[in-house]
Amino acid sequence: MEIIKDKNDIKYLEAKKKVKRLKGFYTHVLIYVLVNLLIVFINIQNLKPGESYFKPENFITLFFWGIGLLAHGTSVFLPEFVLGKNWEARKIQELMDKEK
Repeated sequence: MEIIKDKNDIKYLEAKKKVKRLKGFYTHVLIYVLVNLLIVFINIQNLKPGESYFKPENFITLFFWGIGLLAHGTSVFLPEFVLGKNWEARKIQELMDKEK
């Protein structure tokens, strides 16, 4: 656990946490793209002559994982959209006050 000395430490820890969340999201996007490209490649290899790739069953993973990716992105880029501005700081203060 890190010891907080002043407001600069708090800002540093908040920035560090945000960078970690951004890194997690960008990793998620990269894995999403690579896995779905692999799925497309495998499905194209297994097509019979004259068969179309554009069937609903070929897009299930892309669609549902895309919904999860959208939710992840929303939680990273729009946290106040769901919980309100400074929700985390207020909750931490509330919990600290309960400890007293």
